Amino acid sequence: MIKKTLAALLAFLAVACWAAVDVNTATEADLDSIKGIGPGTSGKMLEARKASPFKSWADLVERVPGIGEKRASKLSSEGLTVNGEAYKPASTAGATEKKPAKATK
Repeated sequence: MIKKTLAALLAFLAVACWAAVDVNTATEADLDSIKGIGPGTSGKMLEARKASPFKSWADLVERVPGIGEKRASKLSSEGLTVNGEAYKPASTAGATEKKPAKATK
């Protein structure tokens, strides 16, 4: 019984360690814990968030200087989310659509 309880507790802690950090609720320390975010970037994020919470990754990229699509993708892979969502590049959204075939004569 004790072993099962201990195993469950350890599993819970392991999951908690890998939990995502949401930019709209994170503290400066939470943001700094993400690889690729330092004090300068976390400060910019918190300053931009004061005006209003980020609506989406596109909103974050637009409002925080120094964050583009490439960096947003890297930060997302390190655990940063916006409203619980991982980054999905806009450029790949249309890439999955098939182009119409050319007519041959």
